[in-house]
Amino acid sequence: MRDCTVNRIRIGGGAPVRLMGVINCSPESFYRGSYTPTGELYNRALTMLDLGADMIDIGARSTAPGTLPLTVSEEAARMDAALAEFDGTGITLSVDTCHAEVLAVCLRHDIHAANDISGLADERYARAVADSGLPVFAMASLKEPGDAVGLAATLSALEMVTARCARYGIEEYVLDPAIGRWTPERTSEDDWELCRNFEAFSTFGRPVLAAVSRKTFIGDLLEREPEGRLAGTLAVTTALAAKGAAVVRSHDVRETADLLRIHEKMRKI
Repeated sequence: MRDCTVNRIRIGGGAPVRLMGVINCSPESFYRGSYTPTGELYNRALTMLDLGADMIDIGARSTAPGTLPLTVSEEAARMDAALAEFDGTGITLSVDTCHAEVLAVCLRHDIHAANDISGLADERYARAVADSGLPVFAMASLKEPGDAVGLAATLSALEMVTARCARYGIEEYVLDPAIGRWTPERTSEDDWELCRNFEAFSTFGRPVLAAVSRKTFIGDLLEREPEGRLAGTLAVTTALAAKGAAVVRSHDVRETADLLRIHEKMRKI
């Protein structure tokens, strides 16, 4: 498997499973515990790094179903203010956006990767990523974020994503199978199918991201709101690490770091 390097952090290719801590500067976030206001982001990131995160993912727009729309200019302003706290710190950052205009603002700051839920479907964004030279976390999307329904469609979407990367000359990337309630057509059972077959996503020879933290399919099974989904999230994450996840995106860094330490120890037995 080919690895991907983000600010000298190797993902995949035999490296330990990496941990991406989530910080949202969007008060609309589906999980209130992930929201951090401007002025407190740097300290929150330092805490996550101390607890075991390898990198931090900054987002300014909630993608949860039913969230009120946010303009591109509003997202850009939020990201600009957030990233200003990190300039010169050396903290490894990915920026969670699928808009070229927002990425242009982010590139004024010290960032190290793009996290694109549209899977480079937008040509302007894809060219902006390619021109920047940033590695990208690219989600399985045909035309819209997370629009592939079921395992077969997800594999097709990931094949399309790898083709887009090749087309634009993007060589450093991690694939994301888009687990989550991205479109009304998707169901919780679709997400469980993706989790059960997670090893199939490694067939593209690229590192794979597991992004399941406190998501709806876990809440539907356990009948819990996001605040009560930690144990379920850890259970799913354990399974996905065993099925080949190279990096885990998590709101709960302390607990997930412990999980990954145990996983690494078990892998060496």
